[in-house]
Amino acid sequence: MSATAAAATEERARAIFARLFDERDLSDPGWYWAGDVVVRFHALDVTVRGPDGMAAFFAELFLSVPDWRIEVEEVLGHEGAATIRWRGTGTHTGPPWRGIEATGRHIDLPGCDVMRFDADGRVTENVVYYDGATFARQIGMLPRAGSAADRAALAAFNAAARVRHRVKR
Repeated sequence: MSATAAAATEERARAIFARLFDERDLSDPGWYWAGDVVVRFHALDVTVRGPDGMAAFFAELFLSVPDWRIEVEEVLGHEGAATIRWRGTGTHTGPPWRGIEATGRHIDLPGCDVMRFDADGRVTENVVYYDGATFARQIGMLPRAGSAADRAALAAFNAAARVRHRVKR
């Protein structure tokens, strides 16, 4: 792989993130995503297919978290692929997102995308990783780590696990 190919891939990944998250330009989903794109959001246990599916996903996110921003922290480009480490921030104040009612709480979430590109620089495959538990704690869906509610939930879970284990014997 040439240094030029890696640099071009890094530049394309940064351009995608800038246009999508800084400009919020969803007017031409085919500019970002290939027609057969498959994107897996592991924390959500969701797979989105196609440019229109991706545009709809981000349109919903931008409505629900109107100040959502992504800061690209690092891009590691390879010929035809890139890994993008990012930090997303915003406040969940809009309509429900993925069925979750807005809480008005701030989100500060590190994450990583692993993308593959076609010859035209469009994303053909993307796997998105971020800590869903951190997100859930920040919006109030889960109790704060180490709090009394967190300890109580852990104790209840462990008690139920011990009961299930005894029943299996």
